[in-house]
Amino acid sequence: MRKRIFLMRPKIDNRELELIKKVLFSKILTEGEVTHRFEQRIARYVKARYAIATTSATTSLHTALESLGVKGKKVLVSDFTFPATALVIELAGGIPILVDVDKETMNVTRETIEESIDSSTRFVLPVSLFGNPLEKDFYKIRNQGVRILEDAATNLGTKLENKYVGTLADVTCFSFHPRKIITTGEGGMITTNDKKLADRCNSYKMFGKVGTEFVKAGTNYKISDVLSAIGLVQMEKIEGIIKKRIAQAKIYDELLSKIDFIHIQKPVKDARHTYQSYVCYVTRPNLRDKIRNKLARQNIETQIGTYALHCLPAFRKHRRKGKLENSEFLYKNTISLPLHEELTTDDQEFICKIIKEF
Repeated sequence: MRKRIFLMRPKIDNRELELIKKVLFSKILTEGEVTHRFEQRIARYVKARYAIATTSATTSLHTALESLGVKGKKVLVSDFTFPATALVIELAGGIPILVDVDKETMNVTRETIEESIDSSTRFVLPVSLFGNPLEKDFYKIRNQGVRILEDAATNLGTKLENKYVGTLADVTCFSFHPRKIITTGEGGMITTNDKKLADRCNSYKMFGKVGTEFVKAGTNYKISDVLSAIGLVQMEKIEGIIKKRIAQAKIYDELLSKIDFIHIQKPVKDARHTYQSYVCYVTRPNLRDKIRNKLARQNIETQIGTYALHCLPAFRKHRRKGKLENSEFLYKNTISLPLHEELTTDDQEFICKIIKEF
């Protein structure tokens, strides 16, 4: 059988092992100084005032939602996303309302949100997907008294003009899952410029503790220093990782431009798309899964883009705005192709050759 072409392979070497070893020998394995250094490193990178580490992007989102006070309130949320984005709204006592995305950028737009807002809307949870940021005008929604919590799980390192994702919304959440730009195995990070919100997030993830007192509801979402050690080393590599992924994406762009039934995700104007995933969609009905199956027979890993929540049993009774047609189309037709450090140009050419045969 031909060699396995993985969907994603993190860039890990002896540097991570060396720092992990130091943490283990320090015998401080829970959240401590190494995690605080990791938080500071992320804050400096995205140019945010505060960064709060948690165990995952899901727990980051939940912490931020609890700290924003969404209980009993409606939250407009992208329908085209991983289920966790909406599940945590319910976990925090909010009411998720599903909204459609743009078919080309695959992100929710300002126009869609403004069509969906009513006088009681106070919160929006958009998802910036696959390394592609929200459009600049989206953030003007804040002028209407709406707070934006951005699920940027896939978008660490993404820029909009000269600003990093991580400071554009009221609060932003990132993921360090192994499929993301950098990884800690599992882990998440909240960034914000709002001190009161940062203080509430820090309290919530530490059992509701403020100073030496336990004064409010909270839970244990602290990350281990072992994982933060991996993150610190990964941050030394992030710009090199992004540069390589952009170069590989250009190769895919060129190869797939010759296939008339494949459309690539449209990068947002004046932005740096970091290509956490290389996602395209198939325009011919019922062909996406056949392509994935044929690639799998050649030992090539792929994945769908992500989910249309309203198509899943857990969300069929949830409130929604409009027919969510773009989200459903993308759910049924997107494909995420391999993209990582170990991928070669020959691999990319082979993958696209198989797709072209259809």
